[in-house]
Amino acid sequence: MRNISAWSIRNPIVPIVIFVALTLAGVMSFARMEVQNDPDIEFPVVIVSISQPGASPTEIYTQITEKVENAITSVEGVDVVTSTASDGNSNSRIQFDIGSDIDVAVNEVKAAVDQIRGDLPEGILEPRVFKVSTSSGDIANFAVTSNDMTMEQLSWFVDDTVTKRLLAVPGVASASRRGGVDREIRVILDPARMQSLGVTAAQINNVLRQTNIDAGGGQAEIAGSRQSVRVLGNADSAYDLGQRQIALGGGRSVKLSDVADVSDGASEIRNISKVDGRPVVTFGLQRARGESDVSVYDGAIAVMKEIERENPGVKFTELFNSVKYTKSQYESSLEAMIEGAILAVVVVFFFLRDWRATFISALAIPLSAIPTFWIMDLLGFTLNSMSLLALGLVAGVLVDDAIVEIENIVRHMRMGKTAYQASIDAADEIGLAVVATTFSIVAVFLPVGMMPGVAGQFFKNFGLTVVAAVLMSLAVARMITPMVAAYFLKAHGEAEHAGGPWMDRYIRVLRWALDTSGRDRYIAAARARGRPVGFMTRVAGRLRDHRSWVMGMGLFSFLLTIVMFVVTPKQFFPPMNLDFSLVDIEMVPGTTLEDTEKVADRVTRILEDQPEVERAIVNAGEGSGSIYVMLKEDRDRKAADFESETALLFQDIPDARVSFQQLQQGPPGGTGRDISVMLSGSNPELLQRTAGRVVEEMKTLEEIRSPRIEAEMQRPELIITPRADLAATLGVTTAALSQTIRIATIGEIDQNAAKFSTGGRQVPIRVMLAESSRDRLETIANLPVPTANGSSVPLGRVADLRFSEGPTSIESYDRQRRVFIGADLAPGVEKGVADAAIKALPLMRNLPNGVTNRAEGQDKFLVELMNDFTVAVVTGILSVFAVLVLLYRRLMSPLVNMGSLLLAPLGGIVALFLFGQPISLPVFIGILMLFGIVAKNSILLVDFAIEEIASGVPRKEAIIDAGRKRAQPIIMTTVAMSIGMVPTAISLSGDGAFRAPMGTVVIGGILLSTLLTLVIVPAGFSIASGLERRLGPTLRRRMTSGPDAVLPPAGAQPAE
Repeated sequence: MRNISAWSIRNPIVPIVIFVALTLAGVMSFARMEVQNDPDIEFPVVIVSISQPGASPTEIYTQITEKVENAITSVEGVDVVTSTASDGNSNSRIQFDIGSDIDVAVNEVKAAVDQIRGDLPEGILEPRVFKVSTSSGDIANFAVTSNDMTMEQLSWFVDDTVTKRLLAVPGVASASRRGGVDREIRVILDPARMQSLGVTAAQINNVLRQTNIDAGGGQAEIAGSRQSVRVLGNADSAYDLGQRQIALGGGRSVKLSDVADVSDGASEIRNISKVDGRPVVTFGLQRARGESDVSVYDGAIAVMKEIERENPGVKFTELFNSVKYTKSQYESSLEAMIEGAILAVVVVFFFLRDWRATFISALAIPLSAIPTFWIMDLLGFTLNSMSLLALGLVAGVLVDDAIVEIENIVRHMRMGKTAYQASIDAADEIGLAVVATTFSIVAVFLPVGMMPGVAGQFFKNFGLTVVAAVLMSLAVARMITPMVAAYFLKAHGEAEHAGGPWMDRYIRVLRWALDTSGRDRYIAAARARGRPVGFMTRVAGRLRDHRSWVMGMGLFSFLLTIVMFVVTPKQFFPPMNLDFSLVDIEMVPGTTLEDTEKVADRVTRILEDQPEVERAIVNAGEGSGSIYVMLKEDRDRKAADFESETALLFQDIPDARVSFQQLQQGPPGGTGRDISVMLSGSNPELLQRTAGRVVEEMKTLEEIRSPRIEAEMQRPELIITPRADLAATLGVTTAALSQTIRIATIGEIDQNAAKFSTGGRQVPIRVMLAESSRDRLETIANLPVPTANGSSVPLGRVADLRFSEGPTSIESYDRQRRVFIGADLAPGVEKGVADAAIKALPLMRNLPNGVTNRAEGQDKFLVELMNDFTVAVVTGILSVFAVLVLLYRRLMSPLVNMGSLLLAPLGGIVALFLFGQPISLPVFIGILMLFGIVAKNSILLVDFAIEEIASGVPRKEAIIDAGRKRAQPIIMTTVAMSIGMVPTAISLSGDGAFRAPMGTVVIGGILLSTLLTLVIVPAGFSIASGLERRLGPTLRRRMTSGPDAVLPPAGAQPAE
């Protein structure tokens, strides 16, 4: 690497051609790379969803959920299993170890579920096994209106036309409709006529399934030609269907219209979407993994405009759009990177006062950054927040190597050399240090890019982008910068370099830090008095050695870093200032759609009264609902403040739980609120009592608002218990009872329902009681139930009916019952502070036996982040040490470099504390960069001192000379990096919530650590060099043998 610069200077065409090609490749890659808000992060999560319409949570859990959980325990790689048994559905979330092949996991889970398929109850829908993808969230939401269509026609238009056209757009994964209604042939039963004729709902449904169908009849050969045979039993209209005869057994039959009202209409409305108080049909747009948010959105908009032109009465209205936020983040990230690069170049000119040298330094930024896009494209990365954050962070680093090279060339030119000779000599002199600093940064970030766990999923894009950028920067610094300097710079003869009053002050401080005269005088005085110079005398002498004071200052800085790290609040993500929010509404179990809609309307009015709200989109169902809230771009309050203050207004709404949900991308789990506390245990009653006591204690905390148990409340149930003896006599089975009641109340499940074919589509035939007939207990008690001899008997004759209550849902965690407690943060309170206050509660410190508190969701992965980050940092430090040992072929000097890393985080943590920012994911990113920068500064000092000592300069003078000649490039790179990070830290455009903490920690850390490095590293190197000189010969004699076991002397030239 040392000779590559001289070769490039003598052969300039080759490096020019190489970097022109790399730049063109980078430009082409940048043009075709996808733009996303967040990188596609695939958490290895598999969902097993099994539906059994009409079944209660208790039956679902015992008959389905437990069997599924037992079956998947044998699947390899399962980390944790969480299950929810709700009304008519079992949902098991199987989370695998990070890094597991999700496709293999899906196949293995499917195989496990297939093995128990025969043990599951009859009447379930086919089990669905699928993986969870973080790209499945809506990127936009639209409402569809029409002047000449009914709600049912408009709903079908969305399903049949809009969805199909949008799915043809490259990158669109789903365009799912919400709200509206489905077309159904409704067979509304008359309970009195059914009872008088003894016909059951199941009989009617079965007859329609078997008769109203077009079926194949094989083939016939008539008149010498072959014909396919078709049996056409489908009715032409709802009226024709009503004229069908229903066989009752015993030769009896009844016309369908005599026992039911048959109509062609819309299904019952079980959910509704509203905008501005009016019901609308909406649909959400989702992108496929690896696709661009922007290109998918723009393609969909173009298709919708085409549909509007083809259908003049149809109009699409955009309700929700996260792509605008993505575009603003993309543009602001690029702006911050460019602004930082420009400011870094200004710093170069301020120090060197030479526009030619400034131009050469500035040339390194595009030549390093643009080819990096080509490498990112090869790695399959996209232009997302993490990869652009990496480029923004290294904008100052990209120019660092060029600054070091050009500053050294200018210094040689001011010694009287020509630009050509100065470029060759300076590049040769500084080459090893530049290589060492670059590979130190690579050694820090490469383990981070390969880090396991959830944090590794986020860090992969970042770490490998940084590695690619700094390696490209190294190539530019070693090949392009010296070559351009040799032919473009102009020498102005001998001149002073790196002088001035500030340098004189620094040298005086450095001489004081290296002063050992106090120690020498103390030991000399002890000898003059005839006292033996023992251990205590040497220790006392060391206390008079200024180097010991300086190292003590370094130790104090390290201890202060640990203290600051412990007391500073921590959270996984910083609060983002999104342009939208999501409100979740949970009603009392059994609440009707009408009552839920009223509460949703009340919440909407509260939201619309807030000056920040632009639009609210309501999606309400029976007992639950959600409201998407679009916020104005020009607003006074940030999203987090708006949510925390508005949430207080929801507390006055009776019989409803209303709260804001977290929308930041992150690991799955938790309640979706700011605070999630999970308690688990095998005793449901004890678990519920303990959760209630914890909530009462949490209400005393000022850091949180509205703590409550997030578990579902008890719901009313109608219990039907067969009279076993009478039912057995009549041949009435429990399954027959269940089927009859289910069909009569909610209709048959879709896979067993009769179908009506019309216009190229199949419309379900729904056999059920009228909604007005389902609110009377006597109607249900009089429902006919089939007996063994083909007759029927009223339900109330063979079964007892009573009211009771039961759980709305049953949740489990690793096959133990669990309860979540959720809460909102008080305005201005950090999550880490609230978590610490909750953990300090008396009951949380001493939970009852059988109840445990385990971290889940972001809390769980914050712990994993700490552990994985520690491993990655230790691996990076050891890698840096290995690189330096190989380069220097010595041990003590690299140890000094390693010790300097302990100085890196202090300034950054102090800056966070002063600005009130918590330690979060971007802060860890900034600390990583600090490790690389501090290592670079110490390498520049130590490398020059080693070379000076090797050339015969006394150790102290060599260290002082290293400080004199390396202080300016260190200060230049530090100021360039700090100024370059200012746009990131202040984030004037876009949402800087993620970037700002990283900029803060880098600026604070690099400024303080550079000041400490310029003093502490020389003192540490002086002590280490003395130890190496004294202990080296002794260890060589005792630990090696033979004439060939000769190590290079302490002052030997490092390896090239």
